[in-house]
Amino acid sequence: MPLDFTAIDFETANSSNASACAVGLARVRDGEVVATAGWLIRPPAGHDRFFELNTRIHGIREEDVIGAKGWSEQLDDLAAFAGADVLVAHNAGFDMTVIRRACEATGDVCPPYRYMCSLQIARKLYQLDSYRLPSVAAVAGFVDFAHHDAAADALACAHIVIDAAHRTGAYDMSSLAEASGVRLSQIPVAEPAPLFEFEIAGATAVA
Repeated sequence: MPLDFTAIDFETANSSNASACAVGLARVRDGEVVATAGWLIRPPAGHDRFFELNTRIHGIREEDVIGAKGWSEQLDDLAAFAGADVLVAHNAGFDMTVIRRACEATGDVCPPYRYMCSLQIARKLYQLDSYRLPSVAAVAGFVDFAHHDAAADALACAHIVIDAAHRTGAYDMSSLAEASGVRLSQIPVAEPAPLFEFEIAGATAVA
């Protein structure tokens, strides 16, 4: 199988992982970037306050997302772009948690994507003083991009994974996982709500 995957990056409005306000995507086919996309997201209700610290990092403000699709509405666009690809992100635990927590906040079914972490891959394969995205991307030959622009960050992440595959001779995501010693993980499927039994006037009811 060829080296196919989608790199992804989220920006958040505040300290809540559910507060996705932007996403960037880069599709890779046979080790080459073939498409990129990115759009603003209106964060879920209750998670939609914009912290000054976050805005200072990515430059996105509350007024910028007023006309954007909400999390539920943009999920179809995300799924249409990524398909059944393995997702890759730099510090993937964060980005996968954004997907899970935003789905929980809106009541949407969380897609059980498989994923790998380019940060973990970099720590296994590169000897660097810093493993921040710009530093790793530079070693992979991708420089001078707008860090914390979600689309630019996703593209940088894609180039890191492509470079890692070249260095290890990996031909697909499974062989890259084996060659780098980094686990190919999966977002856990949400468990159904438990049933609770309780007594009502001598009868047993199930809630």
